[in-house]
Amino acid sequence: MNEAELLGPRAHGEACGTAVLKAVAEDFQVDEVLDIPLSGQGEHLWLWVEKRGLNTEEAARRLARAAGVSQRHISYAGLKDRQALTRQWFSLHLPGKADPDLGAATGPELSILRSARHSRKLQRGAHAANGFTLRLTALKADRAALEQRLQAIGAEGVPNYFGLQRFGHAGGNIAEALHFAAEGVLPEQRNRRSRLLSAARSLIFNRVLAARVTEGSWNHARVGDLLAFTDSRSFFMAGEAETHDPRLAALDLHPTGPLWGEGPSPAAGATHQLEQRLAGEQALLADWLGKAGMAHERRILRLPIADLSWHYPEPDVLQLAFVLPAGCFATVVVRELVDLIPAEQTDTPCEF
Repeated sequence: MNEAELLGPRAHGEACGTAVLKAVAEDFQVDEVLDIPLSGQGEHLWLWVEKRGLNTEEAARRLARAAGVSQRHISYAGLKDRQALTRQWFSLHLPGKADPDLGAATGPELSILRSARHSRKLQRGAHAANGFTLRLTALKADRAALEQRLQAIGAEGVPNYFGLQRFGHAGGNIAEALHFAAEGVLPEQRNRRSRLLSAARSLIFNRVLAARVTEGSWNHARVGDLLAFTDSRSFFMAGEAETHDPRLAALDLHPTGPLWGEGPSPAAGATHQLEQRLAGEQALLADWLGKAGMAHERRILRLPIADLSWHYPEPDVLQLAFVLPAGCFATVVVRELVDLIPAEQTDTPCEF
């Protein structure tokens, strides 16, 4: 499956040019934002870890081996990319044990920046947001158009698509999910099962969001929509009065799309009809999600971009900084600016 099949149309117009992202790990930096005061005591050791060239699960395995504990005693809030420089929290469950020597886990790819004890383990999804610093290199773009686009996405947000990495190389996770759905079974391995169920839900969500972008309704509420605040997992039905709520214009409140589960869409009106139709086009996956016992959840359609800033450290380099809610993808922000190309395609001179 290609990008157009997995994501959907841009909301702000065609790309302003081309660039390379992740030529080196330092071009894609992520800092987890975690608003949990650590008590300094308890049976859980929390670690603030910087890693490069490692995904989160690999880092967890290193920490488990060094600590001499099972990997099930290692917790983290969210998954972070391998090809990046990331800083995130882990917790180790060490009841009745002293802080272990974790030197064997550290090296050029992993550093422990801070440690503290706490009474509880780190829960998945506990982080409030992620801060990003991105460098787009080999930039070839119209500078004036790019400046206008940056102003627009800062003021209006972007469609909150699940990024391509959710679907695996060439959409491989979807192909794998369709195989299990056709067999009517679930993968036995928990991590594999979670990955494929998430990919299936993400595809249906992206199809709904793509349709809302096409019809121009992704960034405003209509009667029958289910609305949610940026940092909330709860939602409520929009009547006529709610479609004029000033918090919509302030990018605090947003229409949502489906994270598909058992039964029909809980939305109403035109939104319900759209979601049922598009889920029906993916009936094999939608039925598989229902039979897996997944409950209907919601995800905001519009992604607000907090603290957006940018500058050009070199004529062909654009550096961006911004903060996104947990579970959202920086690559869908970049997608509204430029087309990303492989580094080997950048031999020609760069122009603005």
